Amino acid sequence: MTAPLFESSITSLPLLSKGKVRDIYAVDADKLLIVTTDRLSAFDVILPDPIPRKGEVLQAVANFWFDKLGHIVPNQLTGIDPESVVAANEREQVRGRAVVVKRLKPLPIEAVVRGYVIGSGWKDYQQTGAICGIALPAGLKMAQKLPQPIFTPATKAEVGDHDENVSYEQAAANCNATLADALKGTGKTGAQLCAEARDAAIRLYEEAAVYAATRGIIIADTKFEFGIDAAGTLHLIDEALTPDSSRFWPADQYAEGSNPPSYDKQYVRDYLETLDWGKVAPGPKLPDEVIARTSAKYIEAYEKLTGKTL
Repeated sequence: MTAPLFESSITSLPLLSKGKVRDIYAVDADKLLIVTTDRLSAFDVILPDPIPRKGEVLQAVANFWFDKLGHIVPNQLTGIDPESVVAANEREQVRGRAVVVKRLKPLPIEAVVRGYVIGSGWKDYQQTGAICGIALPAGLKMAQKLPQPIFTPATKAEVGDHDENVSYEQAAANCNATLADALKGTGKTGAQLCAEARDAAIRLYEEAAVYAATRGIIIADTKFEFGIDAAGTLHLIDEALTPDSSRFWPADQYAEGSNPPSYDKQYVRDYLETLDWGKVAPGPKLPDEVIARTSAKYIEAYEKLTGKTL
């Protein structure tokens, strides 16, 4: 097993940006190389310790879903081998953890879909009887399944900042403002693209949830990102239904009224909640046991979901 990759150091391509987890390089005018590292962020802070094989898991899970759900909406993949676009001595950095994707204009929102009342949604519901302004039936319990999935968009924050929930109307207005130039001549508006993203996100979630249930996994909620090409066609970008972007629960340990254990980084969040830490950078170092158990949870999520060995 290769050593964990905290950050890539590819010099054969121009570096465009480094996010919480992914490093993005320019391949040419219309393609990007995205390298999924083993970095882990919690509470929007990048922690100092990489999680072994996390990047491999995230990329493998995302590729699995891109393939399985490709009939719903086009995605960013080009099918080009990442090892073919970097120097020979850099191939190990991209092996099993990178993709070559289309350059697309991102929508300025996180497309969040919630199927269960949990996390910040549970706190919101307790205080207001709604989640992100969407009224819900009275008397719901923690972790209870919603009557139907709801779309609760959020702003996309810079590294180190927190995403903020916004109303659907605000999300549509943000799309109108941000995408106006990109959509000139396409006959589409940002508000239309926001509606397309909402409908696609709900359908992606619903189909994924049905499949995951056959593998003994409940997908409580998830978030998607979308982009558009020059014709204004919506594409699924970034990652899809991974343990970083979703809340996965083992179905055999689920019960209404309690917070189920999860396959995602909630384990790390729970550990961090025991510390006297202000949830601002720099993040605390993780004990070896927490690192090892987190790595195992990511790997288990992939293997349970796909039935394959990583």
